Amino acid sequence: MQVTATEDVEAPMEHVFAELTAFDVLERRAMRRGIDVRRSYRGAMPQPGEGWEAKFRFRGKERTANIALEELDAPQLLAFSGASGGLETNTRIELVPLSPNRTRVNLVFKMAPKTLSARLLVQSFKLARSGINKKVKKRMADYARDIESKVARSA
Repeated sequence: MQVTATEDVEAPMEHVFAELTAFDVLERRAMRRGIDVRRSYRGAMPQPGEGWEAKFRFRGKERTANIALEELDAPQLLAFSGASGGLETNTRIELVPLSPNRTRVNLVFKMAPKTLSARLLVQSFKLARSGINKKVKKRMADYARDIESKVARSA
């Protein structure tokens, strides 16, 4: 299954990339949502192949996900891979400059089930695809507005 979304942000591409790679801020956001996040790298930025281990509750069960940074091409590309149980994921975030102060963010998220239980989970996601797409688009729009407000405050 694949989920895609696009959002235009009124901010320079370098600023948007800096916000997307502020991993300490993103880790704190995840923790506020009840996700236990542990770094599996040292330093401020993970290198390709390094990342995080996340523990969270989903559908009444305790789950563990391993997320790794696969590709980092500043300031235009971020790619991550993830695995949780029999589910493998790939996330690709591309930034495209539309003007000096406007950036398009393209998100592609793919899920590949490797076990029967993961296939059943992905099938339930497929049935709820329109709701998932709406939530992803809303979250991206909210995040874009947050970035824009930070740019406005710093100007």
